[in-house]
Amino acid sequence: MKTPLGESVGGTRCLEQLPHPNTKRWVVRRKAAVVAAVRSGGITLEEACRVYQLTKEELLSWDRAFELHGLAGLRVTRIQQYRGSRSVPPLVAQTEG
Repeated sequence: MKTPLGESVGGTRCLEQLPHPNTKRWVVRRKAAVVAAVRSGGITLEEACRVYQLTKEELLSWDRAFELHGLAGLRVTRIQQYRGSRSVPPLVAQTEG
C-alpha cells in the first residue's frame, strides 16, 4: 500500500503526524506515521532509526507488515501470525540503491 508523497495513511501531512522522539509505546498509528514518513521521503530510514532509537530491522519489519497486511499488520498481537511472509519490503529497495 503506497501513500502519496508527503501524506500519511490518514491523508494528513506525515511530518506533522510524526510521534514525539521520546515515544516508548508504539501503537499502530504511531508506527504507521513513521513508515509513511520514510516512504514519502520526509525522513530517512537512518534518521528515523536514530530519532526513535529503533533498529533498522525493526523499522523494516514494520514496513513489511504494513505492506502485506495494512494497519492490522502493525498490531503487536498479530506479528506472530504474519511472520511467515517472505516479501521484500519497499524500504529495502530504497536503501540498497
